[in-house]
Amino acid sequence: MIQNRELSMDDYLAMLRRRAKVILIPALLAPLAGWLTSFAFTPKYTSQSLVLVEGQKVPENMVQPLVDEDLTGRIATLQQQVLSQSSLQPMVERAGLVKPGQDSAEVIDTIRLNMSVEPVVTDLLPGGNTPGKKKPGQGSPVPGFYVQYTAATAREAQQICNELTSLMLKENYRFIEGTSQGTADFLSKQLDDAKHSLDDLDAKLAAFKKQYVGQLPGDEENNLKILMGLNSQLDANTQTLNRVQQDKAYTESLLAQQLAAWKSMQSATDPQTLQKQLAELQSQLLSLQARYTDDHPDVIKAKADVAEVKNRLAEINKASPQSADTSADQASASEPPEIRQLRLQIHQYGDMIASATRDQKRLQQEISVYQGRVALSPAVEEQYKQLARDYDNAQKNYQDMLADKGKAEITHKMELEEKGEQMRMLNPANLPDLPSFPVRLLFAGGGLGAGLALGLGLAFWLEFRDTSIRTEADAEAALELPLLVTIPWVSGNGVQKGGDNGGFWGRKKKTDEHRETIGV
Repeated sequence: MIQNRELSMDDYLAMLRRRAKVILIPALLAPLAGWLTSFAFTPKYTSQSLVLVEGQKVPENMVQPLVDEDLTGRIATLQQQVLSQSSLQPMVERAGLVKPGQDSAEVIDTIRLNMSVEPVVTDLLPGGNTPGKKKPGQGSPVPGFYVQYTAATAREAQQICNELTSLMLKENYRFIEGTSQGTADFLSKQLDDAKHSLDDLDAKLAAFKKQYVGQLPGDEENNLKILMGLNSQLDANTQTLNRVQQDKAYTESLLAQQLAAWKSMQSATDPQTLQKQLAELQSQLLSLQARYTDDHPDVIKAKADVAEVKNRLAEINKASPQSADTSADQASASEPPEIRQLRLQIHQYGDMIASATRDQKRLQQEISVYQGRVALSPAVEEQYKQLARDYDNAQKNYQDMLADKGKAEITHKMELEEKGEQMRMLNPANLPDLPSFPVRLLFAGGGLGAGLALGLGLAFWLEFRDTSIRTEADAEAALELPLLVTIPWVSGNGVQKGGDNGGFWGRKKKTDEHRETIGV
């Protein structure tokens, strides 16, 4: 093949015509070889079952579904549980899959390797609508999945596939039942804990209210109003007390004056007082007589006073001693009404002062109490708000737990009545008629592809090594000179016209195509 020129489509077609045998012989023999090769492999059969996942029969807006995780993830979880040692060991022993001289662990590993679970995929969208412009091969998963198992025999594949499917359905039922019961038990325990916490906070809140009665956040305004009223009462009480004290002092001064006047009058009729007065007057008279004469005015006045007192004593002595004693006692026992009235007023003022003093002390104590309440109100309010907030949170948590427990009980009852999501076997495991491996048509198709690739490779290799000059373009490329004339090949059959550029070429009889060109 001349490599220093560009090849056209005609050149490639000519190559294919020349190397048709080289391409077709491997392309025909390779599929046969692939078909025969498929018989060298041990056949394997794949059995398949279909499990349908039915949604819950109660609307989700009425009852929350128990299982809300992705179906694909849950299927993968179920597959892992089914392929566990604890699940497969009883199945292997029950089905008698362990042959003499074979270990059960090898059988379990074989089952794990040959089992597969695939979701059901459809080209229809939910609701029966067509997918529109969905690309070929794409689809949407529907609630269901296939369980597949591959074994050496069709019967074994069907048996193990049915067993594995039944295990998956049992594991799903056990998972839903355990989840439902576990959720109900957990919520019951959480509800009890929430109730205990709520009761404790309720008791703390009640004790706090009892301890700080009148100092709670709602009482601060009332405390201020009461404190203002008490201050007003204290001011009024102080003014009243001061006024009563002043009135008492004034009344006491009046009483003193009245008593002094009354006592002076009382002393004029008292014999003892007169005797004492007489003695004093006589002493005074003697003193005056020692200094003055009897004609001195002071002496004369003193003698007159002595005589008057003696006369008064004489008048008093004339009365009987009994009548004198009785009159004296009555005179000393009875006081004028004015004095008694003043004494009564003073006593009343004393009572009023004592009462006002007691009220003053009581008001001062109450004011101190309410001032302490007002001063402690911020701290008490902060503690109360924290307790109230904790109590509200605990109450809300309890209400939420109570609602969740009710929902869980409804969900559990729904699962017991089989109204929730259910998995059921729609199609049991089939008995395969043809092996899933090897697929002889695929082997033949692979051989066809390999044969075509080999034939094309050989044809390209032969063309690459071929240096024959067949066309004017080959001649120009090989000689690197322009063509002036071409001489046709003349054979016994005459001159034949050939080529694409108007030249005449002859063909050899019973030989490959060969052209000869002459260039100047």
